[in-house]
Amino acid sequence: MAFLNGLKCRECGREYPAEPLNVCDFCFGPLEVVYDYATISEVVSRDRISQGPLSIWRYADLLPVDSEEPVDIMAGYTPLIKAKNLGKRLGLNNLYLKNDSVNPSFSFKDRVVSVAATKAVEFGFDTLACASTGNLACSVAAHAARAGIRSIVFIPSDLERGKVIGAAIYGPTLVAVDGTYDEVNRLCSEIGDNYPWAFVNINMRPYYAEGSKTLGYEVAEQLGWRLPDHVVIPSASGAMFTKIWKGFNELACLGLLEGVDAISFGPDQNTAHHPAVTTRMHMTQAAGCSPIATAWQNGQTHVRPVRPNSIAKSLAIGNPADGIYALRVLEESGGSAQIVPEDRVVDGIKLLAETEGIFTETAGGVVMSGLQHLAESGAFGKDELVVVYITGNGLKTQEAVEEVVNPLSIRPTLSSFEEALQGRPLAIR
Repeated sequence: MAFLNGLKCRECGREYPAEPLNVCDFCFGPLEVVYDYATISEVVSRDRISQGPLSIWRYADLLPVDSEEPVDIMAGYTPLIKAKNLGKRLGLNNLYLKNDSVNPSFSFKDRVVSVAATKAVEFGFDTLACASTGNLACSVAAHAARAGIRSIVFIPSDLERGKVIGAAIYGPTLVAVDGTYDEVNRLCSEIGDNYPWAFVNINMRPYYAEGSKTLGYEVAEQLGWRLPDHVVIPSASGAMFTKIWKGFNELACLGLLEGVDAISFGPDQNTAHHPAVTTRMHMTQAAGCSPIATAWQNGQTHVRPVRPNSIAKSLAIGNPADGIYALRVLEESGGSAQIVPEDRVVDGIKLLAETEGIFTETAGGVVMSGLQHLAESGAFGKDELVVVYITGNGLKTQEAVEEVVNPLSIRPTLSSFEEALQGRPLAIR
């Protein structure tokens, strides 16, 4: 069963039942899930988690669903890899990569959509929908197919071809909108008011966003129930950034971390924040769409919307819904927000591929270049434990790195090969 008490406005604190709602009708603030942590603390344990499936659903006690049969295509429990080659390049002895590019639809979005789709089925919806910069469209279409319900996905018309195909293969109604993601999202909000559909990132958003907490849970579990000293995360809306922080704090408060005492939850205590969580949260955004990072660097408490113009289309949200909450996490954690120049995004993709054999999309290029800047500027101690989140697969944004295709062209003879090889020695790492 779900240990949730309902929903609560993040601004005015007004409470609501657990229904498909996402905005407070009093102050128009966003709603979030409220849990019964006192009851969860009596049930959850490391042993109970370890006996669960090798997916996000091993953390079912900490997710807002009732169903014992979630809409599951085995999202989560992705590799945490020690990046020895990249670490040596950057002078870091304990650098790890959380590789979420190997999820079933090849991005971290499978985590959030699995939760949203499960909740949508619980509510009785027969259509799953979304506004998407690409990865979400793929995941929504895949999970709707798994659930046996309809899907309709709305995307900007200039999306990368790999992401369009990656969504279309699952058979959704695919709608290409001549506009930015923010314009697509506004249209979907209007459509959501007129059609009885479960929009995962609109009326289902409070439940959907909780799926990102599992990125925090898994890293802690894979590190032996410890938290890293630093995490580096690519950001668009800011939701994943804030939820990873929430996940770290929930584990600490529930006594699931090594050497950290649990908090005693009273009957009215439904938030989780633990002073022992000292992980520094570092955000990365591309220069062509960096509203949160710009606000942080300018010392602002609110985020000013921008019109995106970035190669990193999956991060191109000019009006980030969780921007102000991401700023608060940056302050609470003592972290930083990095703005990556557009001409460094592809360099980041190449850096990861050439050192660790992982091909990431443009969002990964942003986080890698941001990591490199942080390392070179002395943000990390050489022995501190640093985790970098790789959120999507490079096969979806091949256009960005087409320049790397430059094969030797030869006839099928040894002499032709040796002639072509002259003046072009083999790459040496």
